[in-house]
Amino acid sequence: MITVTINNQKCEVDESLSVLEATRKAGINIPTLCKMEDHPATGACRLCVVEVEGARNLQAACSTPVFEGMEIRTRTRRVREARKTLVELLLSEHCGECQTCVRNGDCELQDVAREMGIREIRYPGERCAGGIDDSTPALTRDSGKCIKCRRCVTVCGEVQGVGALFPQGRGFSTRIGPAFTMDLDDVPCVQCGQCAAVCPVGAINERSHQEEVWAALQDPGQHVVVQTAPAIRAALGECFNYEPGTLVTGKMTTALRKLGFDSVFDTNFTADLTIMEEGTELLTRLKRLVVEKDEAVSLPMFTSCSPGWIRFAEYFYPEFLPNISTCKSPQQMFGSVAKTYYAGKLGKKAEEITVVSVMPCTAKKYEAQRPEMNDSGVRDVDFVLTTRELAEMIKSAGIDFRNLDDGEMDAPMGLSSGAADIFANTGGVMEAAIRTAYELVTGRELPLENLHVEAVAGLEGIKEASLKLENCQPDWAFLEGVDLKVAAAHGLSNARKLLEALRSGLKEYHFVEVMTCPGGCIGGGGQPRYTDDSVRLKRMHAIFQEDEGKVLRKSHNNPQIAQIYSEFLGAPLGDRSHHLLHTHYTAHNP
Repeated sequence: MITVTINNQKCEVDESLSVLEATRKAGINIPTLCKMEDHPATGACRLCVVEVEGARNLQAACSTPVFEGMEIRTRTRRVREARKTLVELLLSEHCGECQTCVRNGDCELQDVAREMGIREIRYPGERCAGGIDDSTPALTRDSGKCIKCRRCVTVCGEVQGVGALFPQGRGFSTRIGPAFTMDLDDVPCVQCGQCAAVCPVGAINERSHQEEVWAALQDPGQHVVVQTAPAIRAALGECFNYEPGTLVTGKMTTALRKLGFDSVFDTNFTADLTIMEEGTELLTRLKRLVVEKDEAVSLPMFTSCSPGWIRFAEYFYPEFLPNISTCKSPQQMFGSVAKTYYAGKLGKKAEEITVVSVMPCTAKKYEAQRPEMNDSGVRDVDFVLTTRELAEMIKSAGIDFRNLDDGEMDAPMGLSSGAADIFANTGGVMEAAIRTAYELVTGRELPLENLHVEAVAGLEGIKEASLKLENCQPDWAFLEGVDLKVAAAHGLSNARKLLEALRSGLKEYHFVEVMTCPGGCIGGGGQPRYTDDSVRLKRMHAIFQEDEGKVLRKSHNNPQIAQIYSEFLGAPLGDRSHHLLHTHYTAHNP
């Protein structure tokens, strides 16, 4: 610990901190548009300048370390005028169009300008050549709104390990985007939307499906059903001024009905279905290895719920594609059964059912239009809304969200177990699978307090666990004594580390969960901004609360899952379930 002086007040701070971190710990907010949590400062925006005694020039607080006896001034006239000028210069070349911008009211540049009392553009002049890139199904880019903060570059390169975005050129001519000014669809972009989640302005956003959904809701010839992912219920409230991690499941259900959806269902139902299919697939692969001595079996088996991860593997690690579970994601499973099983119950054709998903993930928009996702005879999922888009629709419909009564989801695809809820969290799919697989194999419930596999929970980038299978049921006696080794990774840079360890033979597992986004789906690219670890942890805690508050905690105990198998699907990995609920993957050249 060292002593520094901040605005004439002595403070004890850790010597490893930057000036920005030290001032924040002292309760002083310094504006910044480029700094990201837990990542080295880029000093790109220079908005965080402060005066440091003895320094001739103003210093960037984000990249200046503290030292013993340092005297810092954060609000002198010189500092305030410098920051105001910097923002005015940003505004002078920013193609704002605030009145019609999707980020109006949710824009960090707008907020900073308001806080600094900027009421006019003092430096009108040349603006950067803008351009719209709407080449991908999930994202749109407006380079005229880019303020070159480089947050998208950091998250794409460091957090996701993809590197689809780069700064190019110098000075005023700098452009942020794919190499050689190509479109996103021409480079290995996984469409995870983390760039849109961290962008402070309207330069990168999800491709909106709101108008298409409104049109479907007003079409008398369509029966419009909606499914909601587990992560939505722990984040949607933030768009209506609830604290992060507030569960709004009931209010969300009522709001969807008021919007005009004919049926309100839960993606959790098909998350339970996924566990049945994926768990059976894993046990089948283990049987081939242990009993049949089939050395060609692909292990470890990877989860397949996260479309950004699938795209990442298709681009960068195609040799691991046979290891990925053939199960569709819960979103796509829902679309298949909604347009077959549910349509049959209604006496309707698949063409008369419109399936809308509400997802925390922009990559789900890409996943829905993949050409293989049409096993119902038509496109399985028609439109995908992000959490942010649903909030916008609720607001535009004039619905008073905070005063809504709590509603219940519809049958037969509205009942789910707590195991399905935890799909939202990193490690959750793994934990849900273990709850079912262990009980099926041994005939006993997991010997853990509250059923939580703590080793795969939390925000550590790569988590490992092992589970000894003992006293197995007769049908699974071949697994007796097997030490089931599992791992979970979130954020694609962590997935890359794990894959490299497997490739080199340093690690061996039986089952691996990969989530594209930091924290899992609760930190998805379509969730309310701005998401840091404190927000992720609150959302994760809410999801665990939802799980623990349910009577059903394991997927195989869901009676509606048993019903759909007995009435329609037959058995896990059976002919019909294999046709409707499973898929394949295709290698792509980066």
